[in-house]
Amino acid sequence: MKTFGIILLISLCPIWPLASTPAFAQSAAVEPRITKAVDESQVTTLRGNVHPLARPEFDRGPAPPDLPMQRMLLVLQRSPEQEAALQKLLDDQQDKASPNFHKWLTPADFGQQFGPADQDIQTVTAWLQSHGFQVSRVSQGRTVVEFSGTAAQVQEAFHTAIHKFTVNGEDHWANSSDPQIPAALAPAVAGVHTLHNFLKKPQVHIAEQKIDAKFVPGAPGKPPQVTFPGTPAMHALGPWDFATIYGVPRPAGNPGGTTAGTGASIAVVARSEIHNYDFTDFMLVFGFNSNLYSVDDGPSPGNLGGAEEVEAVLDATWSAALAPEAHMTQVVSASTNTTDGVDLSALYIVDNNVAGIMAESFGSCEASATSAEAAGQAALAEQAAAQGITYIVSAGDTGAEGCNPNSAPIAQGPISVNILAATPYTVAVGGTMFNENGRDSKYWTATNQSTTPESALLYIPENVWNESCTSALCGQKANILAG
Repeated sequence: MKTFGIILLISLCPIWPLASTPAFAQSAAVEPRITKAVDESQVTTLRGNVHPLARPEFDRGPAPPDLPMQRMLLVLQRSPEQEAALQKLLDDQQDKASPNFHKWLTPADFGQQFGPADQDIQTVTAWLQSHGFQVSRVSQGRTVVEFSGTAAQVQEAFHTAIHKFTVNGEDHWANSSDPQIPAALAPAVAGVHTLHNFLKKPQVHIAEQKIDAKFVPGAPGKPPQVTFPGTPAMHALGPWDFATIYGVPRPAGNPGGTTAGTGASIAVVARSEIHNYDFTDFMLVFGFNSNLYSVDDGPSPGNLGGAEEVEAVLDATWSAALAPEAHMTQVVSASTNTTDGVDLSALYIVDNNVAGIMAESFGSCEASATSAEAAGQAALAEQAAAQGITYIVSAGDTGAEGCNPNSAPIAQGPISVNILAATPYTVAVGGTMFNENGRDSKYWTATNQSTTPESALLYIPENVWNESCTSALCGQKANILAG
């Protein structure tokens, strides 16, 4: 279930500090971990960094040498001593008896305490530049270095060729072998976040059943009207219904209502723009006047339509509807041939401390993530936690079998959760469905309240969303797993 009034579009192209001009003084206690000269003849292979679908049967040959490889993220790693200190801090921040209780770090503070030494970052960026890459920025949290180049430069520096792979009729670019880096860099570098564009999927589940709706624009000062002509009796969930069912603060304007979300800030991860009227019309139906600020991190991807647009609209509208007084920001980043836009948006939110809550409804199963991607996701989630950001992700509608499409009748792969949920520093929320068990009148009124479009009466029992198989097939699946 998704836990999530005028849109102001803001295009931001921030200048992030490079390693040669750090934004803050590095703590003298951080010792360099790169202690040997960089020798290109002495390399180490970064195992586990080929996407599972980059297989020979899907291979359509090498990429053009000049294929753009934009906004790659080199994942940095901290020392074991720094990781131990970070774990101690994260525990203390949640311990009411600790002097560090709820003392959140800024991104710069985090980088200073838990990032690589200045000398290491300078060595890494100099190595990238020596291979012709353009180094755009070092994150303030010192978790990644963003750089760009071409497929030929990737092959020359990382000793892996970029190929085209066609899977289920879709073309993708991906590295065909594990990358390599000079062994001297290994203590400070985990690898490239991704060298492919097998992107995370929107976790929205669009029902096959189509329902006709009639929309009548409202008169000045009055909300529009939405009706379902010719449709059998049905119950639609609105913000006040949600508040009644789950006992959350009621939106203002309702008898006994509160200013839900006052003082809070929410940032939504997206990689598609939305139509302004989809947001404003939704808010007007329920009488809200929330604002949504849209930030483009880099070139705008435009409106991608389909599930991409639906996911962005759902996350923005429901976040605002449940906390209409919260400061709402949607961060949009375009995907490239090598990096997922949602990863860039999440990085921007955390590394600019955009909001106290971050919501992301995309995902790919843990089994399909490369080692460097898993390291990068975990490091970003830890940084978010240290900054006091509540990072909410979607568990998806296939639960522990996250590699399966929603339409899969039985399990087709290993038990594997959403990679974003595979860390203790995110809150993973899964899909549920109401189970009135034929007693609708106990939980819903026949008509909406006169003051609000509300019809829910009390909490409704729920089942885990699982409509991927019939009872017979689900039984078959159980037998397969048991035997």
